Amino acid sequence: MKNQAQLIAYVDRLPGGTFQDLQALLDGPLAGAFGGVHLLPFFHPIDGADAGFDPIDHTQVDRRLGTWDDVSVLAADRDVMADVIVNHISRRSPQFQDFNGRGPESPYAGLFLTWSRVFPQGAREEDLLALHTPRPGLPFTAHQTAHGAVLLWTTFTSEQIDIDVDHPEGRRYLAGILERLHASGIRIIRLDAVGYAVKKPGTSCFMIPETFDFIASLTEQAHALGIEVLVEVHGHYEDQLAIASRVDWVYDFALPPLVLHTLFSRTTAHLKRWLAIRPVNAVTVLDTHDGIGVTDVDADRRRGRAQGLLPREDIDALIETIHVRSSGESRLASGDAASNLDADQINCTFYDAVGRRDAEYLIARAIQCCVPGIPQVYYVGLLAGGNDMDLLRRTGNGRDINRHYYPATELEQALQRPVVQSLLALLRLRNTHRAFSGTFRLLPSADDALALEWTASAGFARLEVNLTQMSASLTCSADGPAGIQVWHAATEA
Repeated sequence: MKNQAQLIAYVDRLPGGTFQDLQALLDGPLAGAFGGVHLLPFFHPIDGADAGFDPIDHTQVDRRLGTWDDVSVLAADRDVMADVIVNHISRRSPQFQDFNGRGPESPYAGLFLTWSRVFPQGAREEDLLALHTPRPGLPFTAHQTAHGAVLLWTTFTSEQIDIDVDHPEGRRYLAGILERLHASGIRIIRLDAVGYAVKKPGTSCFMIPETFDFIASLTEQAHALGIEVLVEVHGHYEDQLAIASRVDWVYDFALPPLVLHTLFSRTTAHLKRWLAIRPVNAVTVLDTHDGIGVTDVDADRRRGRAQGLLPREDIDALIETIHVRSSGESRLASGDAASNLDADQINCTFYDAVGRRDAEYLIARAIQCCVPGIPQVYYVGLLAGGNDMDLLRRTGNGRDINRHYYPATELEQALQRPVVQSLLALLRLRNTHRAFSGTFRLLPSADDALALEWTASAGFARLEVNLTQMSASLTCSADGPAGIQVWHAATEA
């Protein structure tokens, strides 16, 4: 993966809605800002029960976006990342429809997980209480097939049927996806929801030792095809540290809540502690297509004494501040207020989470760009987008508050805003300055300040943040008589 910022986006939610339109955007007004793009699920269909994360056919491009040839053209000039949805498949898939009609006689019968497959001897109360699930309740859905009733394992929704990744049919299914992506020039994959992929009686069925073994095995298959692997896991920070040494890339999901806590409390102590121990092979994010995770900084319920990166009272204050700064909109989209797949996430755009305060927003982006790793910027965040309350009302899906559809005129207007122009300048500087390929240091600073430095040969880049004044500057060495170049977080309007 190039040491340059990545854009993460739904292709259909940007103007034009095709791969060719996205390429024109990256080559046009966004030129120089991104060395790669993470294409959120573009498989058939993109508008199922979970915005493409419930594929009917993981090896078929949704025709509304384009073709595999279009993906290949896009991948010829930049890094392209795609999701491998390892945990589940749509109940409308041909495989499940065959199983639904033929039952145990279906060649795909081994692909799908049921209660009886995981608990052949039945389950005790403590077995069920031990399950780690992303949503309230148990991860099962009763289903009547043509050959009788079954209790399907459905971690996320009743439309997403979990697959058995240990079964030969499950392994064959995933191998086919890897080969299809490789054939189209995709060299980076994200393992989506992989933490839930392995089920074992008597365990939490989340990030258990067998999960690590499965990730290692799938990573080995990907490497054989020349594909790098990014693991997507929301959970205790110790899980991120453990997995980071076994794969190419992990998400730094702890960074968004820690940066927000830093801005809200005007103290950097907890953020500095994380910067001292976090994995360096990280993809850094502030916002994604999901919510802002708080479980990533919380104590681990599975480990009775495993402390989090923030005390619980600070997490509660963080959540309440987001609700206040977003004028209560995040409250309407999170928890029990909407159809949420993850009760441990706050649904809100990052721009609204900071109360649309440009200086704080750009300070957060500067921190994201200057810590070790590859910065990945969500398309709504790139445009400093606000909460889409109309889409939330239409769908009732909490995550849709941060999944806006941009018409061409709105995109053009957003690109002219000073806060967006400043962010684009920051990304271009991050992509081109030689210091960011060098050595990183967390410099000593006061509790209300942060100082990050990169050095390489004679070049340097130094970010200095003052939380009392709520200001930041990125000072970099430059060629020519000027000697240095400086980027400042824009002041608020």
